[in-house]
Amino acid sequence: MQKAALPPIDQNNAKPTAEAAEVEQRIRRLPVLPRSFYERPVEEVARSLLGQWLVRETEAGLLAGRIVEVEAYLAENDPANHAYRGRTQRNASMFGPPGHAYVYAIHSRYCLNVVTEPEGVPSAVLVRAIEPVCGLIHMQKHRGVTQLHELARGPGKLCQALAIDRRLDAWDLTLGRSLWIARTSEIRPPSKILVSRRIGVTSAKELPLRFFLADCPFVSATRRGAPIAD
Repeated sequence: MQKAALPPIDQNNAKPTAEAAEVEQRIRRLPVLPRSFYERPVEEVARSLLGQWLVRETEAGLLAGRIVEVEAYLAENDPANHAYRGRTQRNASMFGPPGHAYVYAIHSRYCLNVVTEPEGVPSAVLVRAIEPVCGLIHMQKHRGVTQLHELARGPGKLCQALAIDRRLDAWDLTLGRSLWIARTSEIRPPSKILVSRRIGVTSAKELPLRFFLADCPFVSATRRGAPIAD
């Protein structure tokens, strides 16, 4: 039985209009985040990533959105970190230069992390969710859903929407092609950021290392957290 075609997303830029093409061009002109952005403490990078643009270039076109939710994984005293017990073939990219991707598989899906701090220090930021903005019709096809807020809410859904898999593990995000993060011109005040415990971890559950934008419908369904104190 042939699967019925999905109805279009009822949102602006869902179809390849002139306006959508203009949005794509504006995103392409944004400066790529440099290596120095990532060569800082992981928690600092995690907060700074909120509001930046995650960009994926595919044969079908450009897919992009604003980062709205992340989690930090510490190099030391963090049993939830994949590198907690040392280097393996799976986590080798975490020990590489900052600004590279660490992509791993879980439950038949993938998760995208951004490597931080100096080379050899295995810390990373998990990108949990984005606000989809560009290439929505392609994200819809990848995900098989129509609701905009469900396209990339959660790390597995995000990677499925953006066609990210293990082939992009260890990819240099500072190159500005295939997969990169571009700098936003918008300044997010601290009052717009919420912090909570990480989601779905069984170790170090008490650490407040999940950061997400307040009043954002695109973050994961679990919204534990409170505004950051001054």
